[in-house]
Amino acid sequence: MAQAKTDAFPAELVALAGAARALAHPGRLQLLLTIAARSSCVCGDLVESMPLAQSTVSQHLKELKEAGLIRGEIDGPRTCYCLDPETLESVRQGFARLFAGLECCGPKDGDGS
Repeated sequence: MAQAKTDAFPAELVALAGAARALAHPGRLQLLLTIAARSSCVCGDLVESMPLAQSTVSQHLKELKEAGLIRGEIDGPRTCYCLDPETLESVRQGFARLFAGLECCGPKDGDGS
């Protein structure tokens, strides 16, 4: 089996690719939006807000947590989730730098071409 050669790439790109992998599902994006819309950490009601099974929501939360995009704090028999603002800001800045360096389509001239 082939192994990924991530050590051949800058650490920032490897981290950004990990975040992109975690963000590459609409369910995970919806979970981020739902958590962001709440002023406090969110627990079990995340499952009720999603059109997915509890086990699927749990797996998506695990992916987001492993990517560092959210934090999970154990509160008795449940886990409460909130955004990790430092990681989200780092990812936002990383994508901004990445896309600022791409000029695949040339300057926009406003004529629709």
